Amino acid sequence: VQLQASGGGLVQAGDSLTLSCVASGRTFSRDAAAWFRQAPGKEREFVAGINRLGETYYADYMKGRFTISRDNAKNTVTLQMNSLKTEDTAVYYCAGRQFYGGNYYAVDNMDYWGEGTLVTVSS
Repeated sequence: VQLQASGGGLVQAGDSLTLSCVASGRTFSRDAAAWFRQAPGKEREFVAGINRLGETYYADYMKGRFTISRDNAKNTVTLQMNSLKTEDTAVYYCAGRQFYGGNYYAVDNMDYWGEGTLVTVSS
């Protein structure tokens, strides 16, 4: 399985950005998908997840600013990020967990990962 993340870039605080993650080699809709992020000098942390049933789950600090969705026909998961803050600056990673229908996501229980895409939010 390969995951290809894209959409990162340099934006200003308050702007929006959409990240996409395309899977190849596996039917992504069978699995849960999640976004994690890692800021410089910090541990990788959970951002948002969507399970094989289409149920979504978010980290508490998102406070409704981010939305995760999936397009099964395109084998793609998207993270829409609004009202970006400087503290959202990080490398964002997408990941998959096989056949998962729950709502608990952690770095250690994801089965496959893509390479990250850098999001930089300036003040």
